[in-house]
Amino acid sequence: MTFGVLLSGCGVYDGAEIQEAVFTLLAIEEIGAKAVCISVDAPQHHVVNHLTGEEMPESRNMMIESARIARGDVKNINDISPADIDALVIPGGFGSAKNFTKWAFDGPDGEILPEVKLLIVNMVNVGKPIAPLCVSPVVVAKALEGSIFSPNMTIGSDAEPTPYDIDGFMAGLEKAGASTEKKTIREIQVDKENRIVSAPCYMQEASILDVRKNIRSAIEALRDLV
Repeated sequence: MTFGVLLSGCGVYDGAEIQEAVFTLLAIEEIGAKAVCISVDAPQHHVVNHLTGEEMPESRNMMIESARIARGDVKNINDISPADIDALVIPGGFGSAKNFTKWAFDGPDGEILPEVKLLIVNMVNVGKPIAPLCVSPVVVAKALEGSIFSPNMTIGSDAEPTPYDIDGFMAGLEKAGASTEKKTIREIQVDKENRIVSAPCYMQEASILDVRKNIRSAIEALRDLV
């Protein structure tokens, strides 16, 4: 069993959330599957100083940055098709809303990278499952917008502490054609009809251990769908 792991860079504020990405790779290994890291050979939107939160005057490439997490072994998204993987995981991080899509700037009206949309649509079309983690349901919603598929996903819950506007995100997802469920860090959402697993992860004010458990649950559910 081979799981693709789609990375938008390296770092929560401008790429893939590193802890979520590493926990994803660990969970895939633990269930006896193989991970294939995937990224896009294109510049990320911007570079953020993770100490200060300020934008830096430089440019970085998503695939080169993702190679930091993948220990150099990362595939170009244009070289991957659904025939190569049994499932796809998209860790969170602002890269999902800044690099893969423009959700961070334009909300549900923002664009999505064509190559990211193509992989997701092709996976869904052939019935292979996807797990968008944390904020990454926005990527799946944009990819499937206007199609016959209406994914049912979670992006967290305001019933417990969160640094984000959960209701605002849910409204955006619904505008893009998805339906939503509120789930806490101890829960995941499984859309059996569309074969999509989502988990809140760091959309909640969660401990690193809670996020680790949340991702493990999502990967196990993804395995069961495969």
